[in-house]
Amino acid sequence: MILTVDIGNTNIVLAFWDGENIAASSRAKTDKNKTSDEYAVTLRNVAMISGIKTELIEGAIISSVVPPLNLTMKRAIKRAFGFEPLIVGPGIKTGLNIKIDDPSQLGSDFVCGAVSALAKYPQPTVIVDLGTATKFSVVDKNGLFLGGSIYPGIKISLDALSSNTAQLPFISLDSPPLSVIGTNSVDSMKSGIIYGTACMIDGIIDMYRTELGKDLTVVSTGGFAEYIIPYCKCSIIQDENIILDGLRILYFKNTK
Repeated sequence: MILTVDIGNTNIVLAFWDGENIAASSRAKTDKNKTSDEYAVTLRNVAMISGIKTELIEGAIISSVVPPLNLTMKRAIKRAFGFEPLIVGPGIKTGLNIKIDDPSQLGSDFVCGAVSALAKYPQPTVIVDLGTATKFSVVDKNGLFLGGSIYPGIKISLDALSSNTAQLPFISLDSPPLSVIGTNSVDSMKSGIIYGTACMIDGIIDMYRTELGKDLTVVSTGGFAEYIIPYCKCSIIQDENIILDGLRILYFKNTK
């Protein structure tokens, strides 16, 4: 059994893997002020609540887009389980052929998503990650990582809208509007962010198809995917565990 840890700007997602299956998972708020001891307690508690026997956990691997937490989480895993985790970064074997201008700048979340997409889906593939930022990454028909697009995330956009206008409130997306034509401020904001983001995704996918060809596999992930993807017109596979699955693949690629 192994532990995969995906540290994002908003949330940290943990998954304990039994072979190729997730035995337990949990999501915690990303907090740069927490100590390694506090995160170690969180890790042990998640394992205990989920019925995971810690003596069966043989290793761990971390993907992080929050560099200040890298050493903290590394120490937390060492404290909680007694071994050093791998961290996706320089020195990790990925098997990816990266064609961007400076491969060292590629975020570990992009790496994990691409590794998983290569293993699970036909190429060319576009991965749409709707998290703190809305990110697109592209793997071509030959398995080359070409790059992608980055757009302000849904929460960033909503917070900016509410913070910089006098009469627009902070809202939740739990209940979408019944019509694209909002009849009050809240529904108008929901319409704009949900349908607007869906149209943006459809439009960018169409532009990618012009460059890559019509036989394009599109996969979505991220905390906001469930709110947006159902309103997209293009066919999109929802895979909430694609980053975690990439971490699992990378772990065994670098240990066996």
